[in-house]
Amino acid sequence: MNSAEEPLIANPDAGDDPDREDGYADDADDDDDDESAALQKQGDESSPGLFIWLLACSAGISGLLFGYDTGVISATLVSIGTSLSGKTLTSLDKSIITSSTSLFALLVSPFASLLADSLGRKRVILVADMLFITGALLQAGSATVASMVAGRSIVGAAVGGASFVVPLYIAELAPAAHRGRLVTTTVVFITLGQVVAYIVGWLFGEYGSKETAWRWMVGLGAVPAAVQLCILFLMPETPRWLVKVGRSAAARGVIERVSGKHAGLERHVDATLKSIEMEVREEQQARRSRRDHGAPGRIKWPDSLVELLRIRRNRRALAIACLLQGLQQLCGFNSLMYFSATIFTLLGFPIPTLTSLVVAVTNFAFTLIALVYIDRIGRRRILLWSIPFMILGLLLAGYGFSFIELSSDSTADTAPSAHGAALVVLVSIMLYVAGYAVGLGNVPWMQSELFALNVRSLGSGIATATNWGANFVIGLTFLLLMDALTPTWTFVLYAVICAAGYGLIWSFYPETSGLSLEEAATLLEDDNWGVR
Repeated sequence: MNSAEEPLIANPDAGDDPDREDGYADDADDDDDDESAALQKQGDESSPGLFIWLLACSAGISGLLFGYDTGVISATLVSIGTSLSGKTLTSLDKSIITSSTSLFALLVSPFASLLADSLGRKRVILVADMLFITGALLQAGSATVASMVAGRSIVGAAVGGASFVVPLYIAELAPAAHRGRLVTTTVVFITLGQVVAYIVGWLFGEYGSKETAWRWMVGLGAVPAAVQLCILFLMPETPRWLVKVGRSAAARGVIERVSGKHAGLERHVDATLKSIEMEVREEQQARRSRRDHGAPGRIKWPDSLVELLRIRRNRRALAIACLLQGLQQLCGFNSLMYFSATIFTLLGFPIPTLTSLVVAVTNFAFTLIALVYIDRIGRRRILLWSIPFMILGLLLAGYGFSFIELSSDSTADTAPSAHGAALVVLVSIMLYVAGYAVGLGNVPWMQSELFALNVRSLGSGIATATNWGANFVIGLTFLLLMDALTPTWTFVLYAVICAAGYGLIWSFYPETSGLSLEEAATLLEDDNWGVR
């Protein structure tokens, strides 16, 4: 954050207490703060207005792109044939094409967080849309494996920026009582994008030209990006970023628009704005205190990075966010999104892209259930309830694969028992996907509510990079693990990872449902990580 911005918020009369670990100054107006918090909560508990829903859906188009590009590669890989470099794709070619998206998402996420702080959340979405369009068109025109990898890499850069900034954008706009539902709209759009991708893949695969069908599949990803690019000019910046750069009057206008009409609107807006300004002021005072007490001659790291790693509650927030984002991928879910058509081809289903659509629809349907119940049940509880179903589904899938003999041409045995085992695998995968969609598919994207404002963008960016790092590992290794360990033990391995993640979530992840962003960020100051 630019130091020139600090005087716009800072209170010169507020004292600093260097003995406090976070460097925050004590506020003398505790009674006023309690009243402001009560007013803010009263406004938050009213129904979210139409404007905030429109904003969440408009921003969610990035999720649609994310889901489409994740899902469409599944049908693309079984449709390309010899169109790239004049040869049939090997398992390594498929793995590189698939994992290049995750690799560039991993590389871009931390840098996108810095851009989000300096340029604003909305401008990062705009840049991502431009990259989505460029990557989709490059893929559609690819003639070699290398050019296809380049197109997927550009899309990966777009996904890396959008996947972290869109949940951050919605979280900073949303009322606390409805933040879970509004952030989950992004995941709804992701799953909708996957459904659309499988429908497009099935239609073009069955009825399109065998030479050009896959080009239309990947090229159509440019259309939603172009639509969002136009809508972005009508969308506001988040009030928290506006306050951070000294534009409190503009922030007030945004808060008024997203709060909806209800009794006491003006007092609610005042309370919300005061809460944001107070957090920004305290963070600036803490930063100055650390500068004043720092040893001369040390390397000057960026303020936000120093605060993220030095302050205990920020370190804990980063650990939890990275845990959730890493587990979301290491559980193996995106191996199904990337390679579901390949898996169902191995199992002997006659139209694998249509079978993959069943999985995508299951994901979408149970994400809608999460949309309704996430704020009622709570983030922590919904994870602890849903992960056991994921473990059960993975173990059943591994059991089903144990009855299937794969021939040398990588197709399944056609015996009746093999058909029955294939159905067991399909049903168990649907059970696994249902559990994932309800919990682990959406809760990690609420990572921004764990972080204080001054490190929220950077912390979210690093956590998102963790997601894409794990995604890269899954995309690169899944087919190789299937060959080396057999499908049965590959799915058992994912089940073990889910079980380990369950134990860590039970121990360290606190409940943040219903809390304002400012309240949620203070939970991790407790010795028990806010869990009890």
